[in-house]
Amino acid sequence: QVQLQESGPGLVKPSQTLSLTCTVSGGSITTNYYYWSWIRQPPGKGLQWMGAIAYSGSTYYSPSLKSRTSISRDTSKNQFTLQLSSVTPEGTAVYYCASSSRTTNGPRSDFGSWGQGTQVTVSS
Repeated sequence: QVQLQESGPGLVKPSQTLSLTCTVSGGSITTNYYYWSWIRQPPGKGLQWMGAIAYSGSTYYSPSLKSRTSISRDTSKNQFTLQLSSVTPEGTAVYYCASSSRTTNGPRSDFGSWGQGTQVTVSS
């Protein structure tokens, strides 16, 4: 069973770049046909898929966030990373990393494994 764990700062100032890392265990991020996503849930709102990196290293982004989002990976550490630039208070959310066996931006049931989530607050 693949396990995912998010890590990163819990507080980010407006206009700064939010950086989070997802560490994967129990499986490789280069396993064929697996996709590794970042998803967030603002308070009182639904899940928002942000983007993903594929087993091949290809990346996919939500059109609404594409200009500010970058997802990369370190295969030697079996980690993938989210960077979201120019954050605003609307970026306050619980951020999750998750895996899927096909390209998808939802629903929740498409993702087989999830991290526990990490709270990120954007505030000065």
